Amino acid sequence: MENRFLQYFSLTIAIIGAVNWGLIGFFNFNLVATVFGSMSWLSRIIYGLVGLCGLYLISLYPALSENNQGK
Repeated sequence: MENRFLQYFSLTIAIIGAVNWGLIGFFNFNLVATVFGSMSWLSRIIYGLVGLCGLYLISLYPALSENNQGK
């Protein structure tokens, strides 16, 4: 059973994390820390969500390989 909301939510949060890491890498600018404070409880929640969403997205790899085998 697919949960589209969870998939889109996880992908969106992971993209936010990826953009933040890109900003850190290229410009030494941490958007999450700037908006929510450096390691505030809200920043920690966001970092935690990014990590959990990344772990959830790993579970989508088997579904991708199933879709590619039919082509």
